[in-house]
Amino acid sequence: MQQINNAIDKILYRFSPIKTADDFLSSPEGMEKLDVICMQLIAIGESVKNIDKLAGKSFLSQHSSIDWKGIKGMRDIITHHYFDIDAEAISEVCSKHIPELKKVITNILSDLIEES
Repeated sequence: MQQINNAIDKILYRFSPIKTADDFLSSPEGMEKLDVICMQLIAIGESVKNIDKLAGKSFLSQHSSIDWKGIKGMRDIITHHYFDIDAEAISEVCSKHIPELKKVITNILSDLIEES
């Protein structure tokens, strides 16, 4: 879980200067940000897949506000169709879904600390 949290922080930091999807595509720096963010999205998706394997699908389903299947699917799309990545979709994920994921992961980590 902490790895997911770290990846989210990297995404939020790298995405902070991005105002539109065109910002990803309009400069070499923007393309680098897109590459880094995609790598972190892959890492998050892979971690979610591993959590499913280790803890069972019931663990993540306790936090149904997050589209866990969508996270895993995003990982697959980026990994297997990298040259077809839609900057608009990545921008939307970063602006709309990553902040909510950050809240849920923070709550999960807090709950895990309290249980130990």
